[in-house]
Amino acid sequence: MEDTTSFQPATAIVTGSDSGIGRATAVALAKAGLDVGVTWHTDQQGAEATAEEIRSLGRKAVVRRLDTTEVREAAAAIDELAKELGSVDVYVNNAGTGDGTKFIDLDLDTWMQTLNTNLNGAFVCLQAAARHMVKQGRGGRIVAVTSVHELQPRVGAAAYDASKHGLGGLIKTMALELAEHGITANNVAPGEIATPMTGQTDEDPTQADRPGVPLGRPGDAREVAAVIAFLASPASSYVTGATWAVDGGMLQMGPQAGSHITGHDWRSV
Repeated sequence: MEDTTSFQPATAIVTGSDSGIGRATAVALAKAGLDVGVTWHTDQQGAEATAEEIRSLGRKAVVRRLDTTEVREAAAAIDELAKELGSVDVYVNNAGTGDGTKFIDLDLDTWMQTLNTNLNGAFVCLQAAARHMVKQGRGGRIVAVTSVHELQPRVGAAAYDASKHGLGGLIKTMALELAEHGITANNVAPGEIATPMTGQTDEDPTQADRPGVPLGRPGDAREVAAVIAFLASPASSYVTGATWAVDGGMLQMGPQAGSHITGHDWRSV
């Protein structure tokens, strides 16, 4: 049984790190002293900007294109990054998409696009990273960025919900199977975060009013990255198979939660 307490990471791969949570995570890991592999799907310029920020912190950055819908080819990008970095000690599965189509109207192509991006492509990349960690023999940290919809469904998100539920379950099974190798696996489940995926690239989340969130605002990508950085660190040595909600308390609202809430009346008894 490998010892998770002796883990000392030097390298990381963060998928979908051309913007948003992925970029914030890549930078946070570089600040922690790691060299980082950066991937992009459509925004090469964004990925290069992330890489430049990493290099400005004195760390190595390597950039590759990754399309997780190309399920049988996707793992090759992870292998290439691991080779160029010299290892992969931390792997953050962040690449993902949504479609916003109701179940009854959902066509098979859209379903497969979302499932391939968020789950099937994630599987092959996670497996590639885990195989490198096992071969290296010094432990590792795997973190998947899921969503609060790993835990609670949302109307109009049938494929997204299914993919995030599946990814969450996959990571928990990986935690059981990889523990003997000193590798931990955890999920981070963001709520509404001000990122390009939510159309809030330039919005200051501290100035936005969200009555349906107990903390009253969207999250900042750096707030999610801080939790991921902890889970990627030696300090998280006894944490595995868990899902960490980073949602401003939204999940605790239960059936009251939702972006449809426009007032703060719920705060009063």
